[in-house]
Amino acid sequence: MRFLFVFLDGLGLGTNDPLVNPLAAAEMPALQAMLGGGRLVKGDLPVETERATLLALDAGLGTSGLPQSATGQAVLLTGINIPNELGYHYGPKPNQQVAEFVHNGNLFSQLKSAGHSTAFLNAYPPRYFEAIQSGRRLYSAIPLAAISAGLPLLNSEDLKAGRAISADFSGEGWKTHLGLEGIPVLTHFQAGERLSRLAEGYDFSFFEYWLSDYAGHAQDMPAAIRLLEEFDQVLAGLFEAWDDSSGLILVTSDHGNLEDLSTRRHTDNPVPGLVIGSLELRREFTRGMADLVGIAPAILRFFRISG
Repeated sequence: MRFLFVFLDGLGLGTNDPLVNPLAAAEMPALQAMLGGGRLVKGDLPVETERATLLALDAGLGTSGLPQSATGQAVLLTGINIPNELGYHYGPKPNQQVAEFVHNGNLFSQLKSAGHSTAFLNAYPPRYFEAIQSGRRLYSAIPLAAISAGLPLLNSEDLKAGRAISADFSGEGWKTHLGLEGIPVLTHFQAGERLSRLAEGYDFSFFEYWLSDYAGHAQDMPAAIRLLEEFDQVLAGLFEAWDDSSGLILVTSDHGNLEDLSTRRHTDNPVPGLVIGSLELRREFTRGMADLVGIAPAILRFFRISG
């Protein structure tokens, strides 16, 4: 069995109002078909269809203040209510206290220790590694978890060889924004197919998409709609290539943001827990799940690892 974790930074379940919520305005036929015509908005949840289950997951976790990236991502990776332990939400990058939770055990390290093959599928450009080495940049929670588990961060050579995926899925940004040559450009549908193919090679794989959070902070509705419609093309390729009987896909987030462009700030909205796969696997995986804390234990349970 295999498990693909697709993480979307800063995407909550907002109102079904296309004036403020690009998720209510964007044309996303692949996702809507999977949800029986529904959208990623607040409503009568959970939804269960032939291939998908959609939950609303609490990201606030009983701690005052708006959820933040470092603690939210660390919760997803550890299954520990870190905001409750610390008494605050924190982000965007982990401070020492959050980093200690990540270093002391996360999904990558726990699955690896149990003998499961794991991968972090994002490719990073040369200037990212240069910034990390110089100290100008800190690791965010997800790459921090990967390296603490001894996993390599994939690079431009991995991307060229088809062993990784760029943060924008297509690779176009590596050429237009980074000026890097020799980077193959994929359609978004092809990127979804590649995501499925790469996941076939591992028991557990993880992909991080952070442009959603940037779009939310920018409050640019046309750009946000374009981003979501491109992501839907990725989902179309992924859904077509994925064998539901072989495992699960999880799409979720750390906090709300993109779903309410009336504000530049994060929101206290719940986040989606979108699960794709066979009905039996989905029902077992989502059993009792209500917030971000429940995700990591459910993944370990999926692999029959006791917490």
